[in-house]
Amino acid sequence: MINPQMKKGLLDVCILSVLQRDDSYGYKIIKDLSDYIKLSESTLYPILRRLETAGFLEVYSVEHRGRLRKMYRITDSGTDQIREFLDGWNEIEAIYQYIKEGMGNE
Repeated sequence: MINPQMKKGLLDVCILSVLQRDDSYGYKIIKDLSDYIKLSESTLYPILRRLETAGFLEVYSVEHRGRLRKMYRITDSGTDQIREFLDGWNEIEAIYQYIKEGMGNE
């Protein structure tokens, strides 16, 4: 099971990645990520607000079945955040290998 602190760090980029594929709404974001990471509505919506405040996504409304649905769209800054995450992945892999090699000594 993934450490909760590590999971928190990955959630932002996972959500931005969903939005990079297409604009989306809360329930669909949870559904799209369900095969990869467990995410509840009570966790998602504060993250979406934080990402919006940071300028990584935009919010707009569309009518759906007579009601307004809040939609989320990634911004250029959000795409830059994904790039930064991917650029830093080599460092994460190096740390993983270091830890894994240490376990081999037991």
